[in-house]
Amino acid sequence: MSSSSSASAPAGPPPDSHPPVRRLKARHRHEPHRVATPLELFFDLCFVVAIAQAGVQLVHSVAEGHAGEGVLNYAMVFFAIWWAWMNFTWFASAYDNDDVLYRVVTLLQIAGVLVLAAGVSRAFEDHDWVAVVIGYVIMRVALATQWLRAGRFAAPPESTMARRYSVGVLLCQIGWLGLLFLPEGGRGWLFLVMVVLELCVPAFAERKHSSSWHPHHISERYGLLTIIVLGETIAAATVAVKSGIEENDALGEVLPIAAGGLLIVFAAWWIYFVVPVHSYLRSSRQSFLWGYGHYLVFASAAAIGAGLEVAVEQAVGKAHLSTPAASAAVTLPTAVFLITVWALHARHFKVGVAEQLVLPTAAVLVLGCTFLGAEAVLVAGVVLALTVAAGVALTARRTERERRTTAPAA
Repeated sequence: MSSSSSASAPAGPPPDSHPPVRRLKARHRHEPHRVATPLELFFDLCFVVAIAQAGVQLVHSVAEGHAGEGVLNYAMVFFAIWWAWMNFTWFASAYDNDDVLYRVVTLLQIAGVLVLAAGVSRAFEDHDWVAVVIGYVIMRVALATQWLRAGRFAAPPESTMARRYSVGVLLCQIGWLGLLFLPEGGRGWLFLVMVVLELCVPAFAERKHSSSWHPHHISERYGLLTIIVLGETIAAATVAVKSGIEENDALGEVLPIAAGGLLIVFAAWWIYFVVPVHSYLRSSRQSFLWGYGHYLVFASAAAIGAGLEVAVEQAVGKAHLSTPAASAAVTLPTAVFLITVWALHARHFKVGVAEQLVLPTAAVLVLGCTFLGAEAVLVAGVVLALTVAAGVALTARRTERERRTTAPAA
């Protein structure tokens, strides 16, 4: 997950005529035509099952007036999902050879996230983390075996890097088991400690040798998960709106929320994909900050969908919270999404103060929409639509100015 590696490898996974089990060796960082595989897409879709479960439980917690506890549980569950996904993604970018053993171990990681997903409701409602921890351990132990396999035939210092990854991952799993034995009051502190340790494993493992991740492949993988999460957000909001109309005959109440939510999700997609981020991912520092920062991107994008569900339930009288609180369930994650996307990569492609201020200003305005009553979500959606329009106009103006500057004299 850091700077480029000098390892060389074939231009892509070997054809089907090759043996079913092959050496797992590093692929070239500048391999042409590198794209996501069908297995990676399947991996993403299965992981979104767990994300959806976390979102459902967040809705229930917030709607019942337990927002603080719900957000904490959501943050913990989402970290487990995101971190396992991210580690697999960067490993696959460097080592995926698509042989039988690689596929089987990847499917085992998918099984782990499904076990985790099955335990999300008990973690939220009963503080029973057994299934969540077991699912997480399954995913992480499977990844550790992949690293051992990658380092088996590698030459130093690559073999040292692979062993460090494997040992670091396995040691962290011992710490996570503490969630099953500590009293409830100590779990939050253990969670924070384990997050720090997990985040340190890549830096420790890659001190002297960097994995050969592929910039374009990584940016595509992150983009694909962003699309899937936004799609899940629309699906969750659609179900909530449908329920509000059919069960409560509340078309007038839910229509502004539906329209505003759609504008928010459409604008979120536009804002995320407006810049060619793969050209920014070059150094170790950039890759670590960008990759880690996506925890907030993915978590906030998924939370927008949960917030829309809460807003609908409040509008039809099913949620035990005020209108500003329900609106904040949408506007707060939306503002976090805007600021995080700006900080991670959008700002690196903006020129001038006006362009740089578009997204931060939009985040502030969206937060201000929280206090606009029943129209809060709709107005927030309009703000984001205007944000996209402003960004397009400013970019077009700059492009035209540059064209005139560089155009040859008549």
